Amino acid sequence: MSTPLIQKYNIPGPRYTSYPTVPFWDETGIKTDVWIQTMLRAFTESNQEEGISVYIHLPFCENLCTFCGCHKRITKRHEVEEPYIETLLKEWRLYCDLFPERPRIKELHLGGGTPTFFSADRLKAMTDGLFELADRCEEFEFSFEGHPNNTTREHLQTLYNLGYRRVSYGVQDYDPIVQKTINRIQPFEKVEEATQIAREIGYTSISHDLVFGLPHQHLSSIVNTIEKTKSLLPDRIAFYSYAHVPWIKGVGQRGYDENDLPSAELKRILYEEGKRMLHEMGYDEIGMDHFALASDNLHEAMVDKTLHRNFMGYTAGKTKLMVGLGMSSISDSWYSFAQNVKTVEEYQELVNAGQIPLLRGHHLTDEDLIIREHILNIMCHFETDWHEDRLKFPELHDCIERLREMEQDGLVIMTPTGIRLPEAARPFVRNVCMAFDLRLLRNKPSTRVFSMTI
Repeated sequence: MSTPLIQKYNIPGPRYTSYPTVPFWDETGIKTDVWIQTMLRAFTESNQEEGISVYIHLPFCENLCTFCGCHKRITKRHEVEEPYIETLLKEWRLYCDLFPERPRIKELHLGGGTPTFFSADRLKAMTDGLFELADRCEEFEFSFEGHPNNTTREHLQTLYNLGYRRVSYGVQDYDPIVQKTINRIQPFEKVEEATQIAREIGYTSISHDLVFGLPHQHLSSIVNTIEKTKSLLPDRIAFYSYAHVPWIKGVGQRGYDENDLPSAELKRILYEEGKRMLHEMGYDEIGMDHFALASDNLHEAMVDKTLHRNFMGYTAGKTKLMVGLGMSSISDSWYSFAQNVKTVEEYQELVNAGQIPLLRGHHLTDEDLIIREHILNIMCHFETDWHEDRLKFPELHDCIERLREMEQDGLVIMTPTGIRLPEAARPFVRNVCMAFDLRLLRNKPSTRVFSMTI
């Protein structure tokens, strides 16, 4: 990855966990009845054949990690657990009362915040409450995010007994200076213990999240972190580029500034060296930012071309409907998106009043659906094509012309009816997607909205 290309293409751009991306959702939002209509359409089309996905947002954390871009609530008061879970289950009942039949859950993911802020008993009560009104698909995947400092054997055993088989630990970096700066102090020994207990209990997929581009991070930090990771050999690794967006995330990311971050050149070196080490350790690159051993089902999904990307990141399978429960959670019916309100208090107030706690959303147009499919293909498979008439759109010629310069720079290979990215161009995948992003091209923001693409 050459420095001139990085300087040329390292511009602000979306991460494409959705299309349209959230800043370009329809300003008028989506009415609750429209969301319900599209949600029920997706449910009817998919429940019996593939099932549905459920994402649960558990927002509480005891401490603020200053690099974090998630919607969270910082508190040490654990009495918040019970009323929050009671509200979650009430929201789930609101949906189940609308479904024409009993839902079948294929994927269930607990995100945050810190899911393991909640006690094992509370997480069991929540999961049991879900399945009082739902069934499991024959093949299902339940997963959760765990903080190594507070994920206990009881958490791991209890959730395993409920069917959870994948756990993701946020590691970020083992360098003590970096950890202090981002307020995420966790010794390697805590990660080692949490990983070994999960493996001993029988979890089939253990993931570690690592981040490059953090404040005060140097090459030695990345090398040391990945060497330590090598000794534990998790099944998956997410190797994320830090998104510095203090104008969006506020006080946390304002604890340091751009001068504390690695330069663009150093950040490139961190990525390249990290990627090289991961490949040497036996990991293959999956989509953008993700690596997996050949034995992991995310790797199998890449080979089988069933890899999918949504607000949970990369997943090994796709369901047409994903119901998001909890404060700020986003639901996806394929035909529309709907996001819940962003404060715990308003969320609880609306749900307890019997309302789906909708804040905003977007009803996808026919054009949106076509562009969404192209961007998903590029993000998941590093290729897309338009040989089928249904994947053509009036501005396709303009998109192709925008890709010509990338073709000259070696970032895409053009065919008469499609494109693909060579392996060396994968760090530029977001830039390639931007050539198809008609909403971004028509409405370029006048202020900073996105993190840098590389």
